[in-house]
Amino acid sequence: MRWIHRDSLITCDHGGRIANRASQQWLTVEGVPVLVEADPEGRDIGGCPNYGPTIKPCAKTLGVTVGYSAWLRVDGHRVVLSNLDGRTDGTPPGSVHHTVRDPRQTFLGADG
Repeated sequence: MRWIHRDSLITCDHGGRIANRASQQWLTVEGVPVLVEADPEGRDIGGCPNYGPTIKPCAKTLGVTVGYSAWLRVDGHRVVLSNLDGRTDGTPPGSVHHTVRDPRQTFLGADG
């Protein structure tokens, strides 16, 4: 698994892109701030193509179910890893995920 940073590509199941925002700035990978616990939650999703008369496109990320390191922390917040998996607010409710498509760094990894 790789550490995830602000420039990593995280998408919904339909391909909509999550707008990453790092809550801390002092720990970086190749000059880009690392994401920590809660950073992937409540973020905007742009470009989700899943829409129609009774279908709601993914607009926000919800809670993360897996993807926070058990061992690595920054100021008490767990580091986000490339096995990230969480839900979105898209249709059908509770079944659309957001995951890492490309960590965009190969320098730092972790086992959990």
